[in-house]
Amino acid sequence: MDDAAPGGDGGAPPVLELAAVTKTYGEDPPVSALRGVSFTVRKGELVAIVGPSGSGKTTLLHVMGTLERPSDGIVRIGGVDVAGLDDRRLAALRARSIGFVFQQFFLHEYSTALDNVADGLLYAGVDITERRERAARALERVGLGHRTNFRPGKMSGGERQRVAIARALVGRPAIVLADEPTGNLDSATGASIVELLHELNADGATILVITHDNGLANRLPRQVHVLDGLILSDSGQNDGGGSANGAGANGAHGSEGSKEGGS
Repeated sequence: MDDAAPGGDGGAPPVLELAAVTKTYGEDPPVSALRGVSFTVRKGELVAIVGPSGSGKTTLLHVMGTLERPSDGIVRIGGVDVAGLDDRRLAALRARSIGFVFQQFFLHEYSTALDNVADGLLYAGVDITERRERAARALERVGLGHRTNFRPGKMSGGERQRVAIARALVGRPAIVLADEPTGNLDSATGASIVELLHELNADGATILVITHDNGLANRLPRQVHVLDGLILSDSGQNDGGGSANGAGANGAHGSEGSKEGGS
């Protein structure tokens, strides 16, 4: 794909490709949240997208997750150019190919851990029996096989985040986007979640962690630093599973607009 960001080792297929992606909000005056962002994530990578509040990383999360369409440029998920998809097909691609983990967990308080995870398959056309079987396996995978019938209110913050990670993984997505996954946790619990992400990555999961925390980012094999809607640097380290590669975007720095929402 000639117009994608240049790659390193071609041994692992790309699961996410951004080429010259921009995102502009408003018209009077327009606010540029992303300014020509290009990079590629290959199967099996564990990557940190890191930047301070207002850097553009939340907008980047939304674009990578197909929650927002770019103003210009190319976004491909598993080789599929999302620009060619209508809203229904885009939602189907998102349900099939992308798992989300959020800082706030977003669990149903009156549902068990098993049902919360099984709900991750609601839009994938999986029948209820298989949903629950796969949810039980996903909870076992994150070390919560003994907590399947617990509700979130009876679980610790770290356990709730593990349920959220299990829900993101249950559909076997091409890529998992984790937004500040340790942000609401104490340091010890946060460290256990980082360890879990490493274990899941070693088991084959492709994971992007969006964070403002340089300490967390430095514990991951590849760091993509974002500021003012630009990629300042991309370590391009190889995690031993996939190929790490990326192309930094060049351009003048500008201020991030309020649309970024403080991330």
